[in-house]
Amino acid sequence: MASAGDSSTARSKVAWLRASPVETEEAEKSEKFGPSLGSFGSLEVRLATTKKEIRKAQRLRYKVFYEEGGAKADRTASLIRRDICPYDAACDHLLVIDHAAVNRFGKPKPKVVGTYRLLRQDGAEAHHGFYSAQEYEIAPLLARHGGKRFLELGRSCVLAPYRSKRTLELLWRGIWAYTKHHKIDALFGCASLEGTNALAHVASLSFLSHFAGASEQWSVRALPERHVAMQMLTNDAVDKRRALAALPPLIKGYLRCGAKVGDGAVIDHQFGTTDVFIIMPVAELDLRYIEHFGRPAADKQVA
Repeated sequence: MASAGDSSTARSKVAWLRASPVETEEAEKSEKFGPSLGSFGSLEVRLATTKKEIRKAQRLRYKVFYEEGGAKADRTASLIRRDICPYDAACDHLLVIDHAAVNRFGKPKPKVVGTYRLLRQDGAEAHHGFYSAQEYEIAPLLARHGGKRFLELGRSCVLAPYRSKRTLELLWRGIWAYTKHHKIDALFGCASLEGTNALAHVASLSFLSHFAGASEQWSVRALPERHVAMQMLTNDAVDKRRALAALPPLIKGYLRCGAKVGDGAVIDHQFGTTDVFIIMPVAELDLRYIEHFGRPAADKQVA
């Protein structure tokens, strides 16, 4: 996997200006748009603006995915203790930073405690395509919606002590601000359930397929060689309340926004997860829920 290593000062400016093949006029708008997208107390949500900040996000991803989770690191990742990926160079990186954090000597040292990777369609087309295409048939979806702007969400993680409603709301506030600024029409990406045994998630997968399946217009099917059937129970055999409660918080958050799920799960052996495809057409989202994240942070009551 390629590393997002150091480069000259001239190349270490705002990540989306460096990575995305946009016109000068659009780049100027993006520069005015960020990088800070909101705050709550000592926490700030912002876009990474330097290689150093992206490396911090990669270190956080390594800690969560490899040290805490079941992901299998290759030799390079193990040595540098960063989750490195060729797609990083084409993405913007959303960060939650705790400005009240201190180092082991008790001195102030802001810390990246949450991150999301954002890949716009123009950046994907100019680089490696969409990451999700390794698991799902993305091309038919894009062809059905020619002219619409897609944004892929991925590599989401939060440091354990910060896994609270406050951090999640800040991340969503940043995503929604980014979506509105870039006039995104649909968001999508792979979301994960823990473990590589799909049978351990019979109720959850069946629930998602029966009650949150995407319409034909927006549905995406898992690659044939990786497709795992999700409807392992009939719809009347699913205990909807229990199945919903068993879902990871991130997937439940997507569903609250109005997200739908594609056809088929995929086993990701590298990360030790069972993946499902999430699709969120902006026009079909519950804006009462979404706009909650666009309000000034001081107006919000969070736990």
